[in-house]
Amino acid sequence: MTAARVIAGFAADLRLDDVPLAVREAACLHLIDAIGVGLASSVGEGQRGWPAAMRAGGGIATCLSGGQAGPNEAAMLNGALIHALEYDDTHTASVIHGSAVAAPVALAAAEAEQASGADLLLNYVIAWEVMIRIGLAAPGIFQARGFQVTAIAGAIGAAAAAARQRGLPAESIAHAIGIAGSQASGLLAFLEDGSSVKALNPGWAAQTGIMAASLAASGMTGPAGVLDGPMGVMQVFAGQVGDLSEQTAKLGHRWHLPDAAFKLYPCCHYIHPFLEATEQLMAQGLRAHQVDSITVDVAAGQVPLICEPWTRRQAPSSGYDGKWGLAYCIALMLQTGKVDVASFETTPTDAVIALARRIDWRVMKNAKFPQVFPAHMAVKTAQGASLSATIEDVRGTSKRPVGTDSIETKFMQNALRRLPESTCRPLLAMLTNICDAPDLSALSKLLRMPIEQKPLAFSHAN
Repeated sequence: MTAARVIAGFAADLRLDDVPLAVREAACLHLIDAIGVGLASSVGEGQRGWPAAMRAGGGIATCLSGGQAGPNEAAMLNGALIHALEYDDTHTASVIHGSAVAAPVALAAAEAEQASGADLLLNYVIAWEVMIRIGLAAPGIFQARGFQVTAIAGAIGAAAAAARQRGLPAESIAHAIGIAGSQASGLLAFLEDGSSVKALNPGWAAQTGIMAASLAASGMTGPAGVLDGPMGVMQVFAGQVGDLSEQTAKLGHRWHLPDAAFKLYPCCHYIHPFLEATEQLMAQGLRAHQVDSITVDVAAGQVPLICEPWTRRQAPSSGYDGKWGLAYCIALMLQTGKVDVASFETTPTDAVIALARRIDWRVMKNAKFPQVFPAHMAVKTAQGASLSATIEDVRGTSKRPVGTDSIETKFMQNALRRLPESTCRPLLAMLTNICDAPDLSALSKLLRMPIEQKPLAFSHAN
């Protein structure tokens, strides 16, 4: 029994009633978060041209940028939009950006089959749980070898979800997984120059899964050992074989989706605990002009993504490139008092870069990454004082949860970048009660609305 066949059996047999209530509730909240992020992203200067490039403009599936496209194109576009702001959720232990794949594939697959809201949520859960297993089988190893694990695992999870939605039997779902795994890809080469192509990785995975399900339904076959065989995903991308069986054996028994972390800042998740530490220091009275030097302790596994090359992480080539700059983001928080979507939409300023150049790093001893995302900061002020702050793990996980109201507020702030408040509020209510929707027509109608040219300001008190 290969891992692909185990996953296929899980996807074929799972029913929403089999999913614990806590998992369904977490899934709804993460879906809300993902849709909001995608809506916000769709009006960004760098993303506005993507719908045309992806041939969005006609079809049965909804685009978060407004309008419709074919399921393949909509899944690719929506996945790219959800991931583009680096504001989408992460299962930290597996380093999987699950919703950027699960949300677009679940929505497009359900719309293509005229399915219900309950079907959409089940697709979403399946994709997430499958992806996490692959990441947990080799935590941190995919990234160390230059691959984005979300892209690799995402193709597999998307194929399982899309094939289930088509009603394929377990044998055909296994073929879909084999097809998708044969096409899985996604490099971290963007780190060399801050290219925005990283956003495409989850979208490409979502499209790959939908296409793989269609091909399996047409009779194409895929290798059963695509995951754990000698030339399979685990060997080729992670350099190992056999570590996946323990993870897949727990499908349907151990649920990981509720452990996924919400992002509170639109930048690399590894940087988030450092931003929280910065906020703590600011609460103690620290201000940018007082900083003489800052030293940050960074887990070794995080270094390639947020510290190398350090001169670029201090002075990024663009606002987007700054999302992976540990020094830049800390300096941005100190200099401006916030790190939000707008923070990365402008060219890095001389003042922020000058402050970032007073920051240095060293490898953290005894770090438990990636099980946790830790941070430590030590500051010396121009007046000779010493300050420090330590964060054991990032906020937003099940161990350090944020309230539902915080995620709903984040959704409203994001959605209002594209839609009027009169649309955003019923959209939030609809997503909250997605399992009650007999079909997706009402949801699709709201999401397909054209871009609101002058979005309303949102106050949580509204």
